[in-house]
Amino acid sequence: MLAGKRILLIIGGGIAAYKCLELIRLLRGQGAQVTPVMTRAAEEFVTPLSVSALAGEEVHRDLFDLTKEAEMGHIQLSRVADLVLVAPATADLMAKMAGGLANDLASTLLMATDTPVMIAPAMNVRMWEHPATQRNLKALQGDGVRVIGPNSGDMACGEHGPGRMSEPLEIVEALRAALAARPLAGKRVLVTSGPTHEPIDPVRYIANRSSGAQGTAIANALRDLGAEVVFVTGPADAARPLGVQVVEVESAREMREAVLGALPVDAGVFAAAVADWRVASASDSKIKKVNGALPVLEFAENPDILAEVSQMGDGRPGLVVGFAAETDDVQAHATAKRKRKGCDWIVANDVSPETGIMGGSENAVLLISEEAVEEWPRMGKAEVAKKLAERIAEALSAG
Repeated sequence: MLAGKRILLIIGGGIAAYKCLELIRLLRGQGAQVTPVMTRAAEEFVTPLSVSALAGEEVHRDLFDLTKEAEMGHIQLSRVADLVLVAPATADLMAKMAGGLANDLASTLLMATDTPVMIAPAMNVRMWEHPATQRNLKALQGDGVRVIGPNSGDMACGEHGPGRMSEPLEIVEALRAALAARPLAGKRVLVTSGPTHEPIDPVRYIANRSSGAQGTAIANALRDLGAEVVFVTGPADAARPLGVQVVEVESAREMREAVLGALPVDAGVFAAAVADWRVASASDSKIKKVNGALPVLEFAENPDILAEVSQMGDGRPGLVVGFAAETDDVQAHATAKRKRKGCDWIVANDVSPETGIMGGSENAVLLISEEAVEEWPRMGKAEVAKKLAERIAEALSAG
């Protein structure tokens, strides 16, 4: 999605500027052209020579360079890009952008551009939390500026908290999503993923074999189509999707609370393998063996999140997609589940051990609606996710 795209990269003056070297390498590796602009402060952290060598283009630094103005004025430079990225976006640069100041090349380009702008803030935690920075952030978001990060963690100054610039790979993913075809732009979609862990005692739990890989792939595909994605995940093995809101939970009851808290949404994709039962009274301490006697576990039914959301009145998503993992009579069981739960679609698959689907990298599904049953060929989970996301976009577009 970045092949042939031109990124105008404005590097601000912060210690995180060193990450831009890896960012440029990743962008060029995906076929993007990178035109670098450096502030004077940025040159204190990385050299123009290093940036230029990786970008394959000369670094632009001076506003009043008559030779460059004759070849490409700053107005044109700001408009030939597909997207303007500011990384790191320091507190000073954010303040200039929010206040409309234009006293150097970077700030002038940002004032003159008519292309989308994304910033990756990076600064000391106290600077990030300062009311002025938060006011500027809200102003920039109100102007349509996209924001990625910052992340939390240890600072170069020795403090800890939010303020670390997003990692280069995270920024690349955000750029891909911003520049992709966006039929789901303006839509908010909820995705649940992974297993749930239902505690028996502090060290044991009931779970299933779900890896969360299909849910992560679905969240990525929806994000790439422009959706704002809320990703509610149990303790899955799969990596979390980038560029989405991630909510980590453990149990089915925690997942239910997170799902209800994420509403309203335009669509809900319930890919999580939620445990049907839990231990009614989990022990507060580890259960010990006592003379060979077996512990007696009394079970209780977990909340049915899919049915609750599907059958709610006000606040029900316009499209509710459930999943059915079956080991026999897949179509019959999944069709009955769709009717019983009240969801619009069921994505059904055969997870018998011999299929290798549960925890594997491929999937073969049936898409079951009230009108039809579609059989999709076995393919990678990313391909399944992309096809499902496109179907969701078509359905929401059709109302």
